[in-house]
Amino acid sequence: MVGFGYTLMTEQAGPRELVRHAAAAEDAGFDFEVMSDHYFPWLDEQGHAPNAWATLGAVTQATSRVELMTYVTCPIMRYHPAVVAQQAATVQLLSDNRFTLGLGAGENLNEHVVGQGWPPVNVRHEMLVEAVEIISALFDGGYVNYAGDHFRVDSAKLWDLPDIRVPVAVAVSGDQSVHRFAPLTDAMIAVEPKPDLCAEWDRTGKPDARKIAQLPVCWDDDRDAAITRAHEQFRWFAGGWKVNAELPGPSGFAAATQFVTKDDVAENIPCGNDPDAIVSAVKPFLDSGFTHIALVGIGGDHQEPFLAAAKERILPALRAAAS
Repeated sequence: MVGFGYTLMTEQAGPRELVRHAAAAEDAGFDFEVMSDHYFPWLDEQGHAPNAWATLGAVTQATSRVELMTYVTCPIMRYHPAVVAQQAATVQLLSDNRFTLGLGAGENLNEHVVGQGWPPVNVRHEMLVEAVEIISALFDGGYVNYAGDHFRVDSAKLWDLPDIRVPVAVAVSGDQSVHRFAPLTDAMIAVEPKPDLCAEWDRTGKPDARKIAQLPVCWDDDRDAAITRAHEQFRWFAGGWKVNAELPGPSGFAAATQFVTKDDVAENIPCGNDPDAIVSAVKPFLDSGFTHIALVGIGGDHQEPFLAAAKERILPALRAAAS
């Protein structure tokens, strides 16, 4: 059975609003909720970036059924992996075992703030492997010592471990990252509907592992207004992740996307009030083998109509298509 999720997007809403959105999304019938973990928004127009982990703690108490997940946390610079492990174990306890730790190699946008520079992608992947090893060892319990090329851990231990081990998901983009992380983790995260990714993960990782994707939509009865809002707040997607991971701040994304048009956005993001358009955008992910798809409702001030439509029209249409 395919799960459909809701994105708590820290770049477009403050912490109190996100907690309210989380409760409303559960009431709307979403199966799971993912939260971005940013220090900066992609663009100034989005206007927010509260701390994801503090907000997640509140979300665990405002919800009772939905699975929760970071989408994604980078454990290689802004956070040390030992600290990420402690945060994840705590959220798992607070949520009564509803949490999955989603990890990725990060973006310069968020990680540059600690003043350690921005390593090339091959080094970031090496760091992420070590981070996953450290986190996994801490989830095993007991004292952990670790001496790698990038990280050291000195006699660390998680004193509050949940009864159910925190599942770990990792963001991948190609065969190289799949081969590195599928044997080490429990689930796959990707943003493009590539059948080869899912097939290769199944060959090299755990059988029946979840494959989790994300899709932005801009819901509005006025399609032109939806396109305008999506262009204003989500045109950053056009650069692709190889470029997006390298840009240092919102001004860089504004400059890099200055020639992205409203038509470009409308061709790539479902805009308006037609559930069938969302179904059509989700279908390539379903056909590729993804098991979980999280929707992003573009516009922090437009979540109420989006969630109402999700309950009445969008989720029924998606579940019918998935069945």
